[in-house]
Amino acid sequence: MYGVTVSTFALNFRIYYEDTDAGGIVYYVNYLKFMERARTEFLRQYGYEQAKLHEQNVMFVVHSATVEYKKPAKLDDRIDVSVSLSEVKRTYLVFHQLVTLSETGERLCEAKVKVACVTFDSLRPQAIPRDLICKIA
Repeated sequence: MYGVTVSTFALNFRIYYEDTDAGGIVYYVNYLKFMERARTEFLRQYGYEQAKLHEQNVMFVVHSATVEYKKPAKLDDRIDVSVSLSEVKRTYLVFHQLVTLSETGERLCEAKVKVACVTFDSLRPQAIPRDLICKIA
């Protein structure tokens, strides 16, 4: 529906003890948390903090995620979590996200995440605000 320019946004994280299991390996679900933070900051760079979206009665919810775990991150590793927009439709966005080791660029985890736009009060599907579409697509 909309043309998508390929711009990549990335956040850098250090892996802390709280991110790992007893063996010092990042617990698999934490990659999804890292990706959520990166998507939130991706929107923030365009002036869309969560509070601003809520004021407009809009929020994004994860519809689906396909995740491939390739290699684990470990305690004290530095990772980069990137976000790129791969599809923009009237009521949803599809992101490609990649987690890599900062030092080597080695791929650790890759995901395709579809987020739906819904109303904050009723959670019903909602068109993505046009001004946001103009900024990101």
